[in-house]
Amino acid sequence: MSIEKNNITSEPVFYIFAFSTSENESLIILATVLLIYLIILSGNLLIISLISLEPRLHTPMYFFLCNLSTLDIVFSSTTLPKLMYICLTGDHVVSYSSCLAQMYLSVAFGDLECFLLTSMAIDRYVAVCFPLHYSLIMSKKVCGLLVFPAWFMSMVNSSILTFLTCNLSYFGLVEVKNFFCELKALMNITISDTTSLKNSIMVAAMYVGLIPSCMILASYVCIIHTVLKINSLAGRWKTFSSCSSHITTVIVFYGCGMTLYLSQSHEQELILSLIFYTLVPMLNPLLYSLRNKDITWAIRRRMNKKISCSL
Repeated sequence: MSIEKNNITSEPVFYIFAFSTSENESLIILATVLLIYLIILSGNLLIISLISLEPRLHTPMYFFLCNLSTLDIVFSSTTLPKLMYICLTGDHVVSYSSCLAQMYLSVAFGDLECFLLTSMAIDRYVAVCFPLHYSLIMSKKVCGLLVFPAWFMSMVNSSILTFLTCNLSYFGLVEVKNFFCELKALMNITISDTTSLKNSIMVAAMYVGLIPSCMILASYVCIIHTVLKINSLAGRWKTFSSCSSHITTVIVFYGCGMTLYLSQSHEQELILSLIFYTLVPMLNPLLYSLRNKDITWAIRRRMNKKISCSL
């Protein structure tokens, strides 16, 4: 669909133009996204509930996991409900303020995931390399210092990028070639100079992307070094398996994120954006519930308790 470009206005209107589909195809997309969103909500809410209710899970590792599950819910909620609304109603128009709000939240929560995954890597490093001092090192105060500044820094970085985006100019009705108001998509359609915004993104990428990824890598270098010192193969596997869910999450998150921002074509960006905003939040609860003995134990305990109460 081509959109007539009017005079530049201070309050542009955005048109989300991700899919050129028939009504039946839109319903298929709606059903698929709804199913994925329900899996994300139910899986992450289950983990949050189990961690909150089970005293055995009141440990640093599950404190970080609870934050990650909360983040996955709000992260997917910034984009998927609007996509479902578009598929259901056919109304692709998004106001300027709503578009900026969606962009702000998506950037903030994306940054926060980087910081939380780094905090979880530090937790695994202490657990494997200093097991006897784990409880002492990973105190409640330390856990708080790893998590709460991460929320604050994410919001600050997103606020700066959103402020710079507010200074960009657009024609009256603008096509956003993605399924939500994504920062890169907005940069591609502005008629303003984006040099300052690009420079800010480069700086933000250093402390949001590069530094956390280097810390995660350093943590696992130390973990592998410690694991290799264990004599028995069974001991090595048992120790390293406690990190397997986190490693998988990191690989998927950073792999999708880096590929997304290095992609050049619209089709690639669209597919990778969908994967990034659906696969990562859906994968985390599956990894941490199916491959975690404490979580599966808590699920069985709660189910047995309900069965006993019903009898």
